[in-house]
Amino acid sequence: MTSPFRDDAALAPPAGCPAHRAGDPGHRDQAILDALDDPGPDEPALDELPVAELRRLYGPAAEADPAGLYEQLRTDYGEVAPVLLHGDLPAWLVLGHSANLTVMRTPSRFSRDSRRWTAFREGRVATDSPLMPVIAWQPLCVFADGAEHRRLRGAVTDGLNGTDRRGVRRFVTRYTAELVEEFGATGRADLVSRFAEHLPMLVMTQLVGMPEEYGPRLVQAARDLMKGTETAIASNEHVVAALRRTVERKHDDPGADLCTRLLRHGAGLTDEEVLEHLRVVLLAANETTVNLIADTLKMILTDDRFRAHLSGGHMTVPDALDQVLWDAPPMSLVAGRWATGDTVLGGRRIRAGDMLLLGLAAGNVDPVVRPDVAKPLHGNRSHLSFGSGPHECPGQDIGRAIAEAGIDCLLTLLPDLRLAVPESELTWTSAWLSRHLVELPVEFTPREQLPAAVVAATTQAVPLPAPPPAEPVPAVEPEEEPTVPAARHGWWDTLTGWLRR
Repeated sequence: MTSPFRDDAALAPPAGCPAHRAGDPGHRDQAILDALDDPGPDEPALDELPVAELRRLYGPAAEADPAGLYEQLRTDYGEVAPVLLHGDLPAWLVLGHSANLTVMRTPSRFSRDSRRWTAFREGRVATDSPLMPVIAWQPLCVFADGAEHRRLRGAVTDGLNGTDRRGVRRFVTRYTAELVEEFGATGRADLVSRFAEHLPMLVMTQLVGMPEEYGPRLVQAARDLMKGTETAIASNEHVVAALRRTVERKHDDPGADLCTRLLRHGAGLTDEEVLEHLRVVLLAANETTVNLIADTLKMILTDDRFRAHLSGGHMTVPDALDQVLWDAPPMSLVAGRWATGDTVLGGRRIRAGDMLLLGLAAGNVDPVVRPDVAKPLHGNRSHLSFGSGPHECPGQDIGRAIAEAGIDCLLTLLPDLRLAVPESELTWTSAWLSRHLVELPVEFTPREQLPAAVVAATTQAVPLPAPPPAEPVPAVEPEEEPTVPAARHGWWDTLTGWLRR
């Protein structure tokens, strides 16, 4: 199904980008063949490389300057570089834009099923490894291939595409106004902790179909869970309990929401499948949209080009979002893909069972695609931030809609918004998967209350379409699964401070 949020205009990569050909059906096979260059007889496989010579993607040195690390790896190895993950487990980091697209778009060569990983098969991954929250297999569409992936992913995509965009904007406008009203009288605020970390979850709980009173507590629980505090497990249990109550209630009281659409979908999802996919959507949408809002606001407030263009009407908020998605993807890396057989990528010899990490941030600044990273890319959405191929982010349009409407409404309510500290004092925390702005202190003219017209408009009920009719359940042939260690239950129960510290 075509997403109702996707723009009709065809958007191409920057001039000279090999992805022009990769996206053309007439050249798609040739683009894959181009990636299969001969590595030469002396090119070692991953398990033949000396561990002492490989760079770690974790630890203080890597997290201090991840962008610098990516560029050094590109200089040393080219499009695909060998790296070490936690526990000094080797993996391939895909740095090239074209190479990333090849991995994303050819699931027959690069599977999403983590049970294929050689390190799992050989028992080299500790049960308490910090990799487990991200790569431990679960019966979700994000870890499935083939028919099972189409069944689960189809339900999630159809459910998200059934969301009314006007309803999303009304929710965003309402919650933005309420958040601004909380700190508006002070004339100062941290837009990360007081705005960006609240808005996405408040909106998503409504789209999922949860009672409004769940919103504020779920905001706190999601922030606590993703930061990996001592109470993260309890916060995760709160999220699961809230979703379980929602699923149970929707059987008797269906509505125009994502939970109802998943329960009624022809794919025949079980209650547990519905709950787990709702949790993934809720937490993933929140984390990535928080980062997107924070980084876009930072760019608007600190980059003179953007501020001038926005004030003069020559650049829109969507243009700013596009630039941020190129320069600062909400997720720097995605783990991962696993080779289904021996192959070659970017001149490297890949063996069956090797893990590949999608280097979204590195691919977005590939010199082949962007020889001049200072050149604006307004309207160009061929970045890697939302992925590509069968596992492309299904909620990207909703995330963009929340960020776009929220920033637009915030700038309308606080037109003289300005940074309260020198840009040089802004700080980030980094982990192997992402980079987060810690604070964004701003100043503005204090306002005691919002205009009456705005308050009235944002407190109106938001009508949404009626729930879809139930569909027959299609027959799905089971696929043979790799024989590997059993799934580790409750993987979100492991502290996920490796995503946010």
